[in-house]
Amino acid sequence: MTDFADRWGLGPEKYWLRGRLPDRKVAFDEALGVWQVAGYPEVLEVLNDSESFSADSTRLFDVDEEQARLIKGDMAQMNGPEHIHMRRQVGRAFSPKRMEDLEGRITGLGDELLAPLAGRDRFDLLGDFIDDLSGILFSELLGTPPEQRHMFKAVDQTMDADVQMSTVGEGGEEYFDSLLGPLLPLRDFLGEVIDERAKEPRQDLLSLMLEFRYLDGSPMARDEIINFAVAVLGAGHLTSPILIGNTMLCLESFPAQAARVRADRSLVPSMFEEVMRYFTPATTSYRATEVDVEVGGVKIPKDQMVSIQLGAANRDPRQFPDADAFDAGRAPNQHVGYGRGAHYCVGAAMARVETRVVFNLLLDRFPTLRVDPDVPPVFFGSPEFTGVRSLAVRTS
Repeated sequence: MTDFADRWGLGPEKYWLRGRLPDRKVAFDEALGVWQVAGYPEVLEVLNDSESFSADSTRLFDVDEEQARLIKGDMAQMNGPEHIHMRRQVGRAFSPKRMEDLEGRITGLGDELLAPLAGRDRFDLLGDFIDDLSGILFSELLGTPPEQRHMFKAVDQTMDADVQMSTVGEGGEEYFDSLLGPLLPLRDFLGEVIDERAKEPRQDLLSLMLEFRYLDGSPMARDEIINFAVAVLGAGHLTSPILIGNTMLCLESFPAQAARVRADRSLVPSMFEEVMRYFTPATTSYRATEVDVEVGGVKIPKDQMVSIQLGAANRDPRQFPDADAFDAGRAPNQHVGYGRGAHYCVGAAMARVETRVVFNLLLDRFPTLRVDPDVPPVFFGSPEFTGVRSLAVRTS
């Protein structure tokens, strides 16, 4: 509701956080040259129709050779059978057995990282704890040295870029530059590790990627493996820290729901699903139309950019009764916070395990943990994300 958005200083561009949705769920934004799709059933139409709506949004722009090199191999830009084939290969890193083993690792690592915070009255939930935990977990997943996890901070910079996709003028090229530029040091770092794994493979994701093959049997090029790894980091590394930070803001705003969860820990998984709906971290996704297509009764021509408003769709009262209320036990809760269809978030299972285990560890150690009222949260600057990058909390 408006009180929630005002309390945390969220801008008017996040209109769904203020209980407002556009009357027209599918409309053309002339300023950006993009079709905005904001309603839940309309968003599902787009996400579930990968033949009419291509994930390769770059094809609508004259990307230069260097930009193309930094994009090719990014699973988020793949389509059709090739995309399905590559997802199956990377899915081996997120198998149920690996997720089961991961739970024990998170518990041990979480206890270790929380121990130095035990005597403190306040700390930064992300900077002093969760960022390190997530950084170490993804270092171990990829096979990079955990002590160099600070390299992953390049992904944070892409989420601070105050730009939106646009087909007007050079808006598209500027958009891709803002996302790709900060990643160059990370790419160099990953490339060095990949070169090491090519000589001495290990049981990690980068070694596994060296075994990936396209449908025609050809291997991924070095740059493509780097792009693939960056995409995995972008989709997964920040999900858990942002989601846990957003959860604290929701519980602070709805004390009755906070008391409910503290009294019944079985609600922790459904609570996180509700945060993904109510306070969606990744609020926007893009597609390019492959054909003339109709969505929600509105005709969209071929070769048009479509902006999928995930955050708005998650507040659509046609799908969610009392959509502007935060309900930690909401069921059913078929939100689109992790996407839907062919491009459903490949790391969703890991995010669910990590957030559940970490939150329970926090409540075990700090039963009265709450947001520090004297220190405002710091949010990422991108209009396409809604998430905290720094959150001060009190333990008493």
